Amino acid sequence: MAEAKKGDTVHIHYTGRLQDGTVFDSSREREPISFELGAQKVIPGFEKLVEGMEPGDTKTGTITPEDGYGERRDDMVMDVDRESLPDEIDPEVGQQLQMHTQQGQAVPVQIAKVEDDHITVDANHPLAGRTLEFDVEVIEVESGDGEADEGGSNIITP
Repeated sequence: MAEAKKGDTVHIHYTGRLQDGTVFDSSREREPISFELGAQKVIPGFEKLVEGMEPGDTKTGTITPEDGYGERRDDMVMDVDRESLPDEIDPEVGQQLQMHTQQGQAVPVQIAKVEDDHITVDANHPLAGRTLEFDVEVIEVESGDGEADEGGSNIITP
């Protein structure tokens, strides 16, 4: 059997949990996810966890914020005038919105607070600042050429 290495495509099942044991995602009820190791399509800690595993291997690993979704950043939380929202949006805490940067890039945000004249939105990833635990099972490893396509533009969750 082949050990998963950079450039290989791996097919895995996983379950992701917070430190308190709460499951936030799992592939067990759907098809395994597939990604190329080294292509930056998943969080760095997840790649490190899977690298070196073989088909049939299972492993549990802990991923720190630095190797996960990063630390929470206060500069990613901002107030927005309610007047700037489209009329059809009735803001509620927890609601997901898309904002656009000055360069036109869409950024997902979550409404954290609603006031009469403004809302507070949070552009941090919901798992930013969290230590995560993953149970991983490798289903298949497809040998690559040892060179990863480091495009990283279409990120796969986890």
